[in-house]
Amino acid sequence: MQTLLLWLFYISTFYAFIPGIISRLFGFRVFRKGTGPNEFALTFDDGPDPRFTPELLDLLKRYGVKATFFVVGSNAERHPELIRRIHAEGHLIGIHNYVHKTNWLMRPATVRKQIKRTDDIIYNITGERSTYYRPPWGIVNLFDISKRRQVQIVLWSAMFGDWREKQGSDRLTEKMISRLNPGEVMLLHDCGTTLGADHDAPEHMLVALERTLQEAERRGLRSIRVDEMIKQVEQSPLQQISYGKRLIVGLWLAWEQVFQLLYRLKTITPADPFLHYRTRKYQGAAIKLDDGSTLVKGDKIIELHIDNRQLFELGIRSRSSAQLAIRMIRRMEKDLPVLAERIAGDESLLAAKVLYGVSMINRGPEKFGFTVLDLPNGWFARSTKFYLSVLLSVIHPSGGARLKERSEALVPKMILMPVSQLLNKMNPKTPHSGVASERNRRQEEALPLQGSAVDPELPGITVVH
Repeated sequence: MQTLLLWLFYISTFYAFIPGIISRLFGFRVFRKGTGPNEFALTFDDGPDPRFTPELLDLLKRYGVKATFFVVGSNAERHPELIRRIHAEGHLIGIHNYVHKTNWLMRPATVRKQIKRTDDIIYNITGERSTYYRPPWGIVNLFDISKRRQVQIVLWSAMFGDWREKQGSDRLTEKMISRLNPGEVMLLHDCGTTLGADHDAPEHMLVALERTLQEAERRGLRSIRVDEMIKQVEQSPLQQISYGKRLIVGLWLAWEQVFQLLYRLKTITPADPFLHYRTRKYQGAAIKLDDGSTLVKGDKIIELHIDNRQLFELGIRSRSSAQLAIRMIRRMEKDLPVLAERIAGDESLLAAKVLYGVSMINRGPEKFGFTVLDLPNGWFARSTKFYLSVLLSVIHPSGGARLKERSEALVPKMILMPVSQLLNKMNPKTPHSGVASERNRRQEEALPLQGSAVDPELPGITVVH
């Protein structure tokens, strides 16, 4: 008996547990997140429901957004009028099995029948087939991830536990808005009759969703269908870089998350992260600053870090060095006044002497009042140059060619600014005068696209992690 149970454990682990972990953590053969700069995806599971789905459709129509509905086949069969309305109003319909049962407990042939039966129901109602599939609870088995030619498996990047009524609409709103970012695939539910769900939970979801859509409008974000988001990913420059570079990017972004947790970095604008920071004691040689003071070992500093994901996305979307430089300058102009305001209101930050970072040589930091200095010779300077050279070869529009052309200029530098100078320059009580108008911004971004010979270096603060 013990041997039988052990074999059952081995088989189930190979059949579903390991494939599920690989697909959820690494996105292997599944779609989890988009790359669009202003789009996110609302997805709804378990419906259609005669009580909540019409209210949801009314809400989506009011805000003019599109969503994706992963329907349970038996529910679709009972409520064809709702499927017709979902389709008529331009939303995407996906498959969520005929009954809400985990694929872990079904044979491959049974899963195929569940998918086909649901697809046939959708086709008989709408006249269109569906190739988008979300397995219940996101649990895939070995055969699910092997049949990607038949269906596109869609998981999610943000889940909120909206099937629990006790969470309430206020807490649910907070969680949803905290994850309201470009590229997010949000998992929600428009039915409360599924096993494990609370019957009235979608009421709170609808309240939280309207508040989230209001915030999305304020930020200039919009919800699109999953198929549109997948098309964006397929057209993304990321898909055009080599597998080796993609591997480097994956490891780099994973290290970003670990580093932020280890060193407890804080983010200046969490809703749209670009600059992170932490306070620490300076450990280098004494440095004379522009304001006449001296930075010495043991002084408190504010160390700046650019968000690696944002840096990479800016790089791959820029068609030239100049365009990348301008976009990074715009982000710095946005975040530095916010940082100044935060420092002005925090005694522990006011105690810091300077803002500090490490960057490849560039002209951008001086624009904001930073002083650029050589790093002392040593292992830190050498390792920093190697790290930033690899980084630049991946994110720079010219790739490795840039390293060959200007390798002598690609030397890591320290950039420093006294905190008092930042506060004087970016008076937190007044709008930052250095922010360009929208018209000027568009004109400057258009310059490199018109064949300008201007080629500024990367202007941002790229602190070694």
